[in-house]
Amino acid sequence: MKLQRLALAMAGVGMLAATVAASGPAVAAGQADPKPSWSAKAANLKQQAGVKATSTAAACINWVGWPTATNTVEAVDVTAGRPPQAAAYEPFNFVSTRYSATWYAAQNASATQFYFYGLFLQSGNLYRHTTYLSDTAAPRPTFTRIGSGWTNFKSIATSNYSVALPRHAYLYGLNTNGSLYRYAQVSGGFRSLGSFAGFRGFKAMTVISETATYDTLLMTTNAGALYTIRIPVTATAKPVVKLIRSSGWSAFESLVVQGCGTRGGSLVVGVDHETDSGYLYAMSKANGTATAITSYGKIPAVFNGINHVSFTSHYDQLVGE
Repeated sequence: MKLQRLALAMAGVGMLAATVAASGPAVAAGQADPKPSWSAKAANLKQQAGVKATSTAAACINWVGWPTATNTVEAVDVTAGRPPQAAAYEPFNFVSTRYSATWYAAQNASATQFYFYGLFLQSGNLYRHTTYLSDTAAPRPTFTRIGSGWTNFKSIATSNYSVALPRHAYLYGLNTNGSLYRYAQVSGGFRSLGSFAGFRGFKAMTVISETATYDTLLMTTNAGALYTIRIPVTATAKPVVKLIRSSGWSAFESLVVQGCGTRGGSLVVGVDHETDSGYLYAMSKANGTATAITSYGKIPAVFNGINHVSFTSHYDQLVGE
């Protein structure tokens, strides 16, 4: 199936990146280490799109991307270890952004064109980008304005449950009024599904689970607590809020999650925007305060972004809670 083939292709790229990162410190003073290549990634996806899947095993890598204040996009593959290792991609041109959500890799019906898509805020407007990958040139982004009225939203996150029915694609927006809003993707835009009060003290957020019946957000508070927020798909259901840690997470303005292992584990990168520093954690399947968290320490890279998001596949589902 095409969806499985692209998922395998992304896994294959992950294993290749892990091999590069494991060969030595990827960001080390005085060294000119080779950078992962966007064109090589596109060529790899194209080559593997027609290959029958024989294995789904892959190294655990958190692929983190970020738009910068100089209107470029940068990205790094982060591999777990003590210390973590990082392999950086060449920047490419983008537009100014205020906040971004997950970038999803997808393909056209004939598996001849690969691209990323995702949402971002620019001033009070919501945009969708489609960023085309080429095996001979830098990524080429295109932009579509979705709508206005987003001035008071300080962060956004997206879910994408696409592996079975009923599918859903939701947009979550954290508003300065203390409410968390949810929108469903519809043809040409998004339809409001209401809001949930009680989130005034929350700061960073990202999706950690997406299933047929619920999404789960991973969120920090200004005071440094870490929570999961399970939001049922049922329109009238209320979120289930669970504390994971009561302190220690106040420095992070961005959280980036990618799945790791077969038991619902996650790799979590927390980014401190004040110091442009990222820190890597391994997290067991989230279960309130019983959640196990392992710190791998500071990542050897400069996270100089407006905010930081996951680069993943349209066909990979998060199951971290």
